[in-house]
Amino acid sequence: MRVLLLGQGAREHCIAEALDSELYSFMKTRNPGIMELSKEYIISDLDFEKLGKFAQRINPDFIFIGPEGPLENGVVDHLTSLGIGCFGPTKSLARIETSKAFMRKLMEKYKVDGAPEFKVFSSTEGIKEYMRDVNDFVVKPDGLTGGKGVKVFGEHLKSIEEALGYSQELLRSHDFVVVEERLDGEEFSLQCISDGKHLAATVPVQDHKRAYEDDQGPNTGGMGSYSMKDHLLPFLKKRDVEKGEKITQDIMEALHKETGEYYKGVLYGGFILTKKGVKLLEYNARFGDPEVMNILPILKDNFAEICSAAVNQDLKNVEFEKKATVCKYVVPKGYPLNPVPGKLEITNTKAKVYYASVDLKEDGLYMTRSRAAAFVGIADTIDDAEKIAQNAVEKVKGDVFYRKDIGTERLLRKRVEHMKNLR
Repeated sequence: MRVLLLGQGAREHCIAEALDSELYSFMKTRNPGIMELSKEYIISDLDFEKLGKFAQRINPDFIFIGPEGPLENGVVDHLTSLGIGCFGPTKSLARIETSKAFMRKLMEKYKVDGAPEFKVFSSTEGIKEYMRDVNDFVVKPDGLTGGKGVKVFGEHLKSIEEALGYSQELLRSHDFVVVEERLDGEEFSLQCISDGKHLAATVPVQDHKRAYEDDQGPNTGGMGSYSMKDHLLPFLKKRDVEKGEKITQDIMEALHKETGEYYKGVLYGGFILTKKGVKLLEYNARFGDPEVMNILPILKDNFAEICSAAVNQDLKNVEFEKKATVCKYVVPKGYPLNPVPGKLEITNTKAKVYYASVDLKEDGLYMTRSRAAAFVGIADTIDDAEKIAQNAVEKVKGDVFYRKDIGTERLLRKRVEHMKNLR
């Protein structure tokens, strides 16, 4: 099978490996892992005309769209107009991620279960009163913010006045702002593959957004993640995962009713298990980074065939090995607030290595200002998987840091105790 991959991060490196096909790539920066796997590649900013000509010349079975930015810009609409099949939703369907207001209103209109108390505002009128009514809330910008735009009352926003000021700031650059009830619980990611009619769920994963140990510090793009051998999480029951699948199935069907288009690609729900059950925090229109690195390496089926089936609306269930996985990111010191770029050296390791924001120069590999590389341990137990990942990050040479606690027994126990206390 011949596949064209759009994107250049660790997520796309993992996808490139899993596709295991005659691969062509279109990247903004030089990712050494993707370059090595590609028969041919182009390094360029996203240029629809250049991408279209490249695609027409190589005539792929389909194009896999990795990141959310091109989806928001309508890359699938453009490529589809050229007669090229895409694994990824159109601009209209991608609003499930690119517009939090659209997502919440869709849930409301089609009575999809799992939404917290919320209200969408196009001006500051009534915001202060609603914030006082809800009491404990979060403020969300309508558009894409790289996972760093959501602010929590009492943590990031110390008063109603400060929250109102942040809302005003957001409305200067976004059409809407969403204020919703703050939920307490344990978050989990459930990434599903959709062909618009059928849905195939993958393995639930827990991401770690905070920069420092014990979930302290600012939010990041994700410092690491883990999945369990039994395809649950320590605080999840099977019915919780099934609830997440049901919400995603309902969203997939609601999207078709609303737009008349079939959703072909990834529907990735960010869920939270609360004392009142599973609630939906957000949807993403692509795989998670780092969560994709916990699922694709243990996929039993041929990934390129799964994607092709989704594009052609012939999707079946997918199967995964009964393995535990732990992913740990190495980032430049100072990340995410004041990252310091520098040289990076990675030695041989038992872990899988996926390159993220790095720059390959003549004299070696250099970090930029974002996450540098992800290391994934895979084993029969979570403890062994964590040791493989930890051993790998410890061997990295450079001015880096990472979270040691991801996947450890102590942190998992903390998650379980949190849910017990809530209930």
